[in-house]
Amino acid sequence: MNQRWRLIALWLLPIGMILLIGWQILGGSNVNKGFSSTTTAVQTKNAAVSRMSYGRFLDYVNAGRVTSVDIYEGGRNAVVEAIDPDLDNRVQKIRVDLPGLAPDLISRLKEEGISFDIHPAKTAPPGLGILGNLLFPLLLIGGLILLARRSNSMPGGPGQAMQFGKTKARFAMEAETGVKFDDVAGVSEAKQDLQEVVTFLKQPERFTSVGAQIPKGVLLVGPPGTGKTLLAKAIAGEAGVPFFSLSGSEFVEMFVGVGASRVRDLFKRAKENSPCLIFIDEIDAVGRQRGAGIGGGNDEREQTLNQLLTEMDGFEGNSGIIIIAATNRPDVLDSALMRPGRFDRQVMVDAPDIKGRLSILKVHSKNKKLTEDLSLESIARRTPGFTGADLANLLNEAAILTARRRKDAISLKEIDDAVDRIIAGMEGQPLTDGKSKRLIAYHEVGHALIGTLLKAHDPVQKVTVIPRGQAKGLTWFAPDDDQMLVSRAQLKARIMGALGGRAAEDVVFGREEVTTGAGGDIQQVASMARQMVTKFGMSDLGPVSLEGDSQEVFLGRDLMTRSDISDAISRQIDERVRDMVKLCYKETRKIVEENREAIDKIVEVLIEKETIDGEEFNNILSKFTSIPNKERYVPAVSN
Repeated sequence: MNQRWRLIALWLLPIGMILLIGWQILGGSNVNKGFSSTTTAVQTKNAAVSRMSYGRFLDYVNAGRVTSVDIYEGGRNAVVEAIDPDLDNRVQKIRVDLPGLAPDLISRLKEEGISFDIHPAKTAPPGLGILGNLLFPLLLIGGLILLARRSNSMPGGPGQAMQFGKTKARFAMEAETGVKFDDVAGVSEAKQDLQEVVTFLKQPERFTSVGAQIPKGVLLVGPPGTGKTLLAKAIAGEAGVPFFSLSGSEFVEMFVGVGASRVRDLFKRAKENSPCLIFIDEIDAVGRQRGAGIGGGNDEREQTLNQLLTEMDGFEGNSGIIIIAATNRPDVLDSALMRPGRFDRQVMVDAPDIKGRLSILKVHSKNKKLTEDLSLESIARRTPGFTGADLANLLNEAAILTARRRKDAISLKEIDDAVDRIIAGMEGQPLTDGKSKRLIAYHEVGHALIGTLLKAHDPVQKVTVIPRGQAKGLTWFAPDDDQMLVSRAQLKARIMGALGGRAAEDVVFGREEVTTGAGGDIQQVASMARQMVTKFGMSDLGPVSLEGDSQEVFLGRDLMTRSDISDAISRQIDERVRDMVKLCYKETRKIVEENREAIDKIVEVLIEKETIDGEEFNNILSKFTSIPNKERYVPAVSN
C-alpha cells in the first residue's frame, strides 16, 4: 500500500508543480485582481461588452449619454452604462480604459449628475500570500525527499547513483538451487575435482592435517552447453556455505571506477561471510588480456581486472573464499588471472562421450514418456558431439512433436525428426516433381554413393530430398563412435564425399548444368584440404605447421604480427591444396561414372519415397556393386 501511494505521489508531483508555476505567472497570489474578475463576471452575465476609447467616453459624457460609471483598478479601467444612438438609444455596457483616477474626471461626473462608483481591489490576507509564495519551494523539496526515499527502498530506481559502486552479486546464506551432483551427468572427471572443493569447505581439517591448502579458484572451461553453470549450481547446493553469484559483465559500467569498486565490495562482503563461494559466470567479459589495444589499454575493464587480481591473491589475501569461474574462451584470459594462486585448478568440461550422453539422457528422460522399443543407448549413439544442453533440447523437441502428433509416448520417429530439426532446421514443404527435384536427388545420391563406397568414410544414415532450413536436400552420415583422432584416409574420404554431389551433377547433366547447390560443400572441401597441408602436415611439404591458429585477432597484439611463411611457401600451399582437391574430384567423378546405373535406380526410388534410410540405400546399391565392410570400434555402454 505504501508503494502505491508513493507512485501516486510521484505522478501528482509534476502536475502540481506545473499548476503552481502557472498560478505564480498569472499572479495567483492575489485572490481577486479587481477589474479582471469583474470583467469576467460582466462578460458572463452579458453576451458581449463593447470597448470605447477614452476620448469618445468624454464625448458621451458631454452629450449626456452616460448614465453610470463603475471604476476599477484605481482608475485604470471602467464599465460604463451609456445610451447608444446607433442601437435605437438602448443602454449598453461599455468598457473604457482610463488614464487614471484623475480629480477632474470625478468632478466632471459630479457636474453632469452621473452615478459613479469606485471599486477598490480585493487582496488576499497577507498570510495566504506568503503561503502561496512558499508553496512551490516546499513542494519541490518534498518531492526530492520522496524520490530519495524511493531510491533507497527500491533497487534499480532512478536515484541509484550512490549505489553504482556496490556489487550486484546475488547472495544466499544457503543456496537452494535445487541441483545436486547427482543431477549432473556426463562430466564425471569434472565432478570429482569439484567434489573435493565441497569437501574442502565442509571438512577442511581432512586436508590441512597433511599440509594441503584450500584452492583459491577453480576455472571451468568448455564449449557452450556442456554444463559449467549447472556444475556451479551443484556446488552451491552441496556446499551449504554462503554463495555469491554474478556475471562478469555486471562488473563493468560506463562510469569510471565502478567495476573496481564493485570488486572491492564483493570481496568485502565475502570476507564477512567466509568461508564462502563466489561464482563468476562468463569471466572473459572482464578478464580479457590487458594491453590488447594499439593506443594502450588503461580502460575501465582493465582497472576492474587489476582490482580482481589484487583481491584474489594480493597483499591482504582472501582466506576462506573460493572463486569458481566459467568461460568458453580461455585463450583470451589474462595470464596473470590464470596462474596458480588465483585459479589453482582448470577443470575441462567438454562434450560428453557416448557413456556421458547415455547418463545425461537418463537424467533428462525421468519425466518423459518413452515407448518400450525406444532405447536411450540408441539415442546416445545417434547423437555424437551433442552437449548436455543439446540432449535436453533434443528430448524436449521430441516431446513437443509427440504432443503435436497426439501420441502417448515418444518414439524413435520423434527422436529422429527432433535430431534433424536441431541440426538442419525446420522441415519445409516437399518439392514438386520436376527438373529441380531430380537434380537435387542426383546431388544427394552422389554424396551417399561416395560415402558408402569409401571404406574410410562414415556410413550413410539417411538420404532425403525434403528441404530443411536452407538446404533443399540432405544426406546424413552417422559415425559409430566418437572420433577423437582423424586419419589422412578419413580426411580424404570426407573431401571426396563432399565432392560427390557436384560430381553427380557433372556426370549426369553435363558441366554446363552444374548448379550452386555445391557451394557449401566446396567451402568445406577447401577448409579441410588447407588444414591437411598447413596444420596437419599431410602433404609433400612435410610435417611443418605453416599457419597459426585461425582465431580472433587481438587488436594491437596480433594485428601487426609478421607472417611466419614467405610468399613462395604461400604459393606452394595454394598449389598443394588445388592439386589435392583436383585429384579427389577426379577419383570421385570416376566412381560416379562407374556406378551410373545404380545411381539412376536409387534416384527413382528417392524421388518416389522422398526419404531413404541407410539400410535401404545399401540394399539397392549392393545389387549393382560390392560395398566395403567398414570395421569400426564400438565401445561398450554399461547400463
